Amino acid sequence: MNQWMELSTKVLDGHELSDQEALSILDCPDDEVLLLMHATYQIRKAYFGNKVKLNMIMNAKSGLCPENCGYCSQSSISEAPIKSYRMVDKESILTGAKRAHDLNVGTYCIVASGRGPSNKEVDQVVDAVKEIKDTYGLKVCACLGILKPEQAKRLKEAGVDRYNHNLNTSESHHDSITTSHTYDDRVNTVELAKESGLSPCSGVIVGMKESKQDVIDVAKSLKALDADSIPVNFLHAIDGTPLEGVNELKPLYCLKVLALFRFINPTKEIRISGGREVNLRSLQPFGLYAANSIFIGDYLTTAGQEQSDDHKMLLDLGFEVESVDEMKASLAAGK
Repeated sequence: MNQWMELSTKVLDGHELSDQEALSILDCPDDEVLLLMHATYQIRKAYFGNKVKLNMIMNAKSGLCPENCGYCSQSSISEAPIKSYRMVDKESILTGAKRAHDLNVGTYCIVASGRGPSNKEVDQVVDAVKEIKDTYGLKVCACLGILKPEQAKRLKEAGVDRYNHNLNTSESHHDSITTSHTYDDRVNTVELAKESGLSPCSGVIVGMKESKQDVIDVAKSLKALDADSIPVNFLHAIDGTPLEGVNELKPLYCLKVLALFRFINPTKEIRISGGREVNLRSLQPFGLYAANSIFIGDYLTTAGQEQSDDHKMLLDLGFEVESVDEMKASLAAGK
C-alpha cells in the first residue's frame, strides 16, 4: 500500500491531517498524481459513491459593486468591460430556473454583486424563490453578499436552502486580495447563515499568489466552519483587474488542491467551480475523483464549458448525475 492509500485509510478512520501531511499532498511528485487521485477517490466513493451534483448560476445582478476584490471583474477598481445591470426581474430568475430544471440541475444559484443586498433586492429574490420551489422543486442557493439577520431569516422562510459566501483565501492572505471588508466579515456571514437554518456554502479561489500554507489554512478554516458545500475556484485572471496576467496554476497542481480539500473535508460536497476549464484543461475529468459536484454553464462574467460536453464527460467517466428526487431526499436528510 502506497503512502496516499495509507493516508486515505486513516482519514476514513477519522484522522485529521496535520499541516505536514497536507503539504505532502500539495508537494506530491507529478508522477504520483494518479496514485494520489486513486487514494482520494476512496474517500469520495465512501461518502458519495459515483454520484455527481450539478449546479447552475443565475447572475441576477452584475457589476455596480463598491468592493475592491482584486480578482473580480465586477469590483469598483476593475476596468474589465463587463455588462452591468441591477437586479433582474422575477421572470428572468424563473426563466433561469426552468433551464436548470430542464438540464437536470439539482441546485440553482441566484447570485448578485455588491457588498450586501438591499431589502428591496431581498424582496425580489424571496418572491421568485417561492415560485421556483412550487414549480420546479429545485434546491436554491443564494449568494447576495454580507447579510443582515432579518434578511437571512426572510430567505430561509421563503424556501432558500443554502447560502454561499466564500472565504476565498486564508486569513493571513485576505488583505492582499481586498481591504473593503474583513476576513471576519466573511466568516460572520457564514455563521449567520448557519444560525438562520440555511445550509452554509463557502469556498476558495486558488491561484491568487497565495502560498501553499494559505491553501492549507483556508481548507482547514472551512472545516472549522463546517461548510456543507465547498466550491473550489481556480483563478481565471481577467484583463482589467489587479490580478490581470496572473497565471501560476498548472493542471496537476489543481488536482492536488482538489485532493487536499477532499482529504481535509471528507464528508462535504466539494465542487469544482470557476476556472476549471482554463486551469484543469484536459485533466478536468480527473478532478471528479476528488470532487462530487460541478457547475455547468457559464459563471458570473466568464464562459463555461458547453453543458453537453459536461454531460458527456460524466457519462464517459461512468459517473451518475444525482437526480432532482435524490437531491430532495438528501436535502431532507440534512446533507
